[in-house]
Amino acid sequence: MEPHHALVIEDLQKTYTNGTIALKGVSLRVAAGDFHALLGPNGAGKTTIIGVVTGLVNKTGGTVHVFGHNIDTHPENAKAQIGLVGQEVNFNPFENPIDIVMNQAGYYGIPRRIARPRAEEVLTALGLFEKRNQRAMTLSGGMKRRLMIARALVHEPRLLILDEPTAGVDVELRRSMWEYLQTLTKRGITILLTTHYLEEAEQLCKHVAIINKGEIITQGTMRDVLGELKVEVVILDVVKPLTEAALSAISAYKPRRIDDTTVEVEIGEGRGITGVIKALDEHGIPVQTTRNKSGRLEEVFVRLTKSS
Repeated sequence: MEPHHALVIEDLQKTYTNGTIALKGVSLRVAAGDFHALLGPNGAGKTTIIGVVTGLVNKTGGTVHVFGHNIDTHPENAKAQIGLVGQEVNFNPFENPIDIVMNQAGYYGIPRRIARPRAEEVLTALGLFEKRNQRAMTLSGGMKRRLMIARALVHEPRLLILDEPTAGVDVELRRSMWEYLQTLTKRGITILLTTHYLEEAEQLCKHVAIINKGEIITQGTMRDVLGELKVEVVILDVVKPLTEAALSAISAYKPRRIDDTTVEVEIGEGRGITGVIKALDEHGIPVQTTRNKSGRLEEVFVRLTKSS
């Protein structure tokens, strides 16, 4: 199996005992050192894939290799390469962060003399060092998330799997976590990220796979997947309140009024924005500013999942 791939999934299938088909032959490759997004609606199969890769869910068919280690024939070797940050906070709330992280190191056979400085290092990097001796229950929601990342990193895994890591985290903290995750990839750690924040994937990830109903419907570089959207969404800020007549005049651009003086329009391939500006101007509504809408990935996601 190729050593330059952190994760190779071939024809992965999972049917639960109640007959639910969670995965219908998923294949996915994540290159070593990549920051890779796995996106999809609830129930699409993201968490099942992660469960199989980490040994928490038994697959029905297919193969999984983690840095060349087959999860069936060499499960311990494969697991040693992985750090998992799940969706649910699942540490003992009565323990303190330093013990939680050091105990995790113990599961991987790391002696305490090595585990303590390493635990202190990851807690410092994640802004938790000052709280290291407090009970975990006293931490804020964002700190609990960061503690889970610290725990997942203490055995120095080569593949970090993050299942919705910033759910319930405020915007400022989310951005600081993004910066920290980017420093990890610069150090060569491979990251597989599932997220509902599509902006998060667009900001962080080089590659993306989109899964729906147990099948991957598109995958490739972020640029290529965004390129599947043949329209650009542009936000216009206008000087005067928008009238029905003005909106009707630009109906070909599928306008969506955000408020009285802001409208979103779709610019198709080969068309410029000048037609919209001119039409609004003719209705006495000059355009003040235009800006591209971030979240083009969301547009791709909605269109692909609707059509599949």
